Amino acid sequence: MISFFGIVLGVVILIAGGTALVRGASEIAARFGISPMVIGLTVVAFGTSAPELVVNIFGALSGATGLAFGNVVGSNIGNLGLVLGAAAIMSPIAIRGQIVRREVPLLLLATTMMMVMSLDRPLENLPPAIRRTEAIVLLLMFCIVIYITALDFLRVQKQDPLLNGIVKGPASFASGSGRYRWLLALGGFALLFVGGELTIRYGVAFATQMGVSPAIIGLFVVAIGTSMPELATSIIAAMRGQPDLALGNVIGSNIFNSLIVLPVSGAIAEISVPSGGVGDLLISWLLVASLIPLFVFGRAYLGRRAGAFLLIVYFGYAIYRIQGV
Repeated sequence: MISFFGIVLGVVILIAGGTALVRGASEIAARFGISPMVIGLTVVAFGTSAPELVVNIFGALSGATGLAFGNVVGSNIGNLGLVLGAAAIMSPIAIRGQIVRREVPLLLLATTMMMVMSLDRPLENLPPAIRRTEAIVLLLMFCIVIYITALDFLRVQKQDPLLNGIVKGPASFASGSGRYRWLLALGGFALLFVGGELTIRYGVAFATQMGVSPAIIGLFVVAIGTSMPELATSIIAAMRGQPDLALGNVIGSNIFNSLIVLPVSGAIAEISVPSGGVGDLLISWLLVASLIPLFVFGRAYLGRRAGAFLLIVYFGYAIYRIQGV
């Protein structure tokens, strides 16, 4: 049990570090006159996914690539099933923003690319893995996503309610002394590294003690812990009557996980796809695909029944995956 509590401690430190980094960096950016809208789209978006990024970097450096893979895919599944499902139950999501409508297909494309990259065995008779060349392709895809998003942002920033909500969000980060801001940001950065190292060390130890694959620990222990910032952000947005922000947070986080977190760690070390990993990617793909008719072709509405369905799918798959170990 010491290893399990070590994972919990590492995740808590990760969340604390990400929170401190976001607040400190946001206040520094505001002090230099950077728009709160830009802060929200960059600093805050990065900060909520920083725990996953740090965990995966340490996993790649230490050779725990199975845990790193499970962390990314498990976080994506958890964001779509657990986080989005809980937010929809609290407040039905009616999408008005055009940017989210474009990001959902982009996420589906990114997930499809990951799926194809994991099919090495049937396509080339090789062990399935995300190799360095494939990681570079995913990183280049992220550059395209940023370009498309920037064009959309320039066209619809005045009318898009998602961006209007983001404008109002980080505006309160303008207080505090300059020295405090820098210390907060640097302290958060340091906590991220401490938490990442603890999470990987105890995650691998816990998997060994339980006799399960590190990927399982990454899927349903580390991934849920590192997704707590997204869960908290989405629930708060739903409670405040801003469901667009809840969905935007989930979709943006999954795009960042798929096109930055996984390929950065894959550029450091080849990420082996563990047993059952292709199925994990398939579930992630199906969850994204289920949003396409709702938000792109349909009424752009995710009600409480759909939210309950997402939760059932998530917990059902978690039980199936763990029992199958």
